[in-house]
Amino acid sequence: MVSKGQKVIQQWYKQKQWKQFPFQKEMEEAYLSGFSGLLNAPTGSGKTFALFLPFLVDFINKYPDTYTTQKNNGLLMLWITPLRALTNDIRKAMQEVCDDIGLPWRIMTRTGDTSAAEKAALKRKLPEVLLTTPESLHLMLAQKEYPKVFQGLQVMVCDEWHELLGTKRGVQVELGLSRLKGLRNPNVSLVSNLESNSSHLRIWGISATIGNLEQAAEVLLGNDFPPEQIRMVRANVDKKLVIESVIPENIENYSWAGHIGVKLLPQVMEIVAKSKTTLIFTNTRSQSEIWYHAIIDNYPEYAGIMAMHHGSLDNELRNWVEQALHAEALKVVVCTSSLDLGVDFRPVDTVVQVGSPKGVARFMQRAGRSGHHPGAISKAYFVPTHSLELLEGAALKSAITKGVFESRDPMLLTFDVLIQFMVTLAVSEGFRADDLYREVKSTYAFADLRRDEFGQLLDFITNGGKTLAQYDEFLKVEVEDGLFKVNSRRVAMRHRLSIGTITSELSIRVKWLSGGSLGTLEEGFISKLKPGDTFWFAGRSLEFVKVKEMTAFVKKSTKTKGLIPSWAGGRMPLSSQLSAVFRDKLDEVAHGIEKDVEVKALKPLFELQAKLSHLPQSNEFLIESFKSREGHHLLFYPFEGRLVHEGMASLLAYRISKIKPASFSIAMNDYGFELLTDEDIPIEEALEDADFFSINNLISDIQNSLNSNEMARRRFRDIAHIGGLVFTGYPGQPVKNKHLQASTSLLFDVFNEYEPDNILVRQAYNEALALQLEEFRLRAALQRIQTQSIVLKTIERPTPFAFPILVDSLGRERLTTETMEERIAKMARRYGADEDTDKPSPKSRKPGIVRKKGF
Repeated sequence: MVSKGQKVIQQWYKQKQWKQFPFQKEMEEAYLSGFSGLLNAPTGSGKTFALFLPFLVDFINKYPDTYTTQKNNGLLMLWITPLRALTNDIRKAMQEVCDDIGLPWRIMTRTGDTSAAEKAALKRKLPEVLLTTPESLHLMLAQKEYPKVFQGLQVMVCDEWHELLGTKRGVQVELGLSRLKGLRNPNVSLVSNLESNSSHLRIWGISATIGNLEQAAEVLLGNDFPPEQIRMVRANVDKKLVIESVIPENIENYSWAGHIGVKLLPQVMEIVAKSKTTLIFTNTRSQSEIWYHAIIDNYPEYAGIMAMHHGSLDNELRNWVEQALHAEALKVVVCTSSLDLGVDFRPVDTVVQVGSPKGVARFMQRAGRSGHHPGAISKAYFVPTHSLELLEGAALKSAITKGVFESRDPMLLTFDVLIQFMVTLAVSEGFRADDLYREVKSTYAFADLRRDEFGQLLDFITNGGKTLAQYDEFLKVEVEDGLFKVNSRRVAMRHRLSIGTITSELSIRVKWLSGGSLGTLEEGFISKLKPGDTFWFAGRSLEFVKVKEMTAFVKKSTKTKGLIPSWAGGRMPLSSQLSAVFRDKLDEVAHGIEKDVEVKALKPLFELQAKLSHLPQSNEFLIESFKSREGHHLLFYPFEGRLVHEGMASLLAYRISKIKPASFSIAMNDYGFELLTDEDIPIEEALEDADFFSINNLISDIQNSLNSNEMARRRFRDIAHIGGLVFTGYPGQPVKNKHLQASTSLLFDVFNEYEPDNILVRQAYNEALALQLEEFRLRAALQRIQTQSIVLKTIERPTPFAFPILVDSLGRERLTTETMEERIAKMARRYGADEDTDKPSPKSRKPGIVRKKGF
């Protein structure tokens, strides 16, 4: 029997002339039956309506005769998104549905962009639906009487859950949910005399396709959620995706030139001209500034119909760009991941990806920005920034066809996030230790939390732990009759200002001298500018005037050349899934299979690689050796991504140095790494050692080969910030970056000396291994190499595989007055081929050494 709510929504679909998809019907049935779980749906398939409309059906069914007059319902739905930019688009779509069916509801947002007046209005009267971020949810939990806010909550939805999974923001969601579930459990009361509402709280996540969807649902719901109440809904929508690579004309030279892809600008602008609206995605904010600048310089006719969008731009500018996209007023937008997710820009029919996105799921997400509505075709172009990236383009297409997607591994035992959460609860209503321990243990992240570890955290927030007990600064929480509570207004205010897990370089706002904000830049970049210097930001040529009260004042410049800002964390490593498919493609090349247009285009490069050295098959591991005036070079090619290569390079250098002491210089990219020293490297002797690629004593050797203490120190800086050990300052009065670094460095040294078992120091070392070196991938790569034949080639000059790594090694040089392009050109001449290229030099005629490990 069709209910009243279903009839209302069916009529709405008919008015819109839309058809309900099978997965939307399945989602409606699952929701109305009381299930929680995960909705797996591609972007542009109608996933927002798939969850929002069943929620409306359920409400109308409860009030079939009065739903159009039912007001002051309190907060019924909480919708979490990873990006603030998503909330505006979703809010408008939801509000439109409510208005269409006569539901007198308010759909509102609460994010970092919400004004103080709007936040005050939210306190006075709650909307039925609130869109917010993980940080803002925790800010709500830090308010007095927060249980009243959530007492009528019926459903919590986490949108784009795959983006939060595997991050500390995802752990924030887990902890926030544990508290919301705890408010509904009459057997658990963190605070005495709180009213409990035992009605069932539904929890749903929305995720694009990832390799571990079942685990993603488990992480979101927690390990105490009844399995019989969990449902996975998969859209199985046949989203048509057309991917085409832009092929450089001179493939041999492109191996090292055009390292930001701008050399392909004419081909890209041909694509833009043929499209209605194009999004040009870059992997970094610096790249987006460079591309915008290049287009304006070479195609001035696009001024006025082109814009830029990235996270450092002022919120008003970003909102204007999004509105202009909706209004079909823009022809092209150069952007970063700030436009990756969820936002529905129907005019966009083409996406251009500059440089490899380094992951299959990330590329799918961006490609889905085009044709962002059911039934539309998504069109995406892949623009390589160097020749070998074309093979990544072929690997991307192959992985998508085979359905190979990255998994997002959840973060475990992030004590800094838990410390922050504990103080958040203590700031508001307080908590009781046993009850909170039970709740926290219900999360996936802290399922293995021991009671003694929890006790250390309690001691830390109340007494400063073993080391900091003498400093009042760290005594934040007081205990009264078993209730852990913050009574200091100063502590409470500073904590609320510090809530969040995203740490970055200190930002300085950029403003016109005449007024008006452009966005923010990192302190490190601004500190290097002198008055009169010109730089490019927000698509404008700016002259730096002065810094005052953490604001950089600028004025318009007429100069066409200037610095491009750089931001921390620009380089993404190749994902394990994409690197595996890349190696499969390379194996096809070695066997002469040319089914991809990218491989056919790269044929001259691969022929040169085979001529000068060797093309490794899947059962081979290639090492190249040559001498130059810089010294002795060894090049290894695991094709595992730069983070794995960083760890492997240091590990192998350490193991070689045990045979013969030496000092190594290291360079790497996503395909391989180089060891350079001024003395002959005993590589043949090292290869005879069965432990050279072994995982035996791996952790010990990594710690000996790297400055693990310094790596952990860098990780500790963020941990100390999140855990509340340092305060970054009040609005408009931030603490200087160098002072923060000094404070966290001092704390790290004190803990190491006086409290080596400190729980946060232990976390710092674990994060350095897992996140900075990807130790699990390094271990797997070494095990793979042990099963392969080692091919050692002595070469006369750098091969196409080697040259990009040598270009990367230019970063090792400290002092130079030459541009990067001049230095690359000089390197190319230095390592140039013999005049008679068909006649190999005597050294290159030496046969390669082929050995199997253990022989």
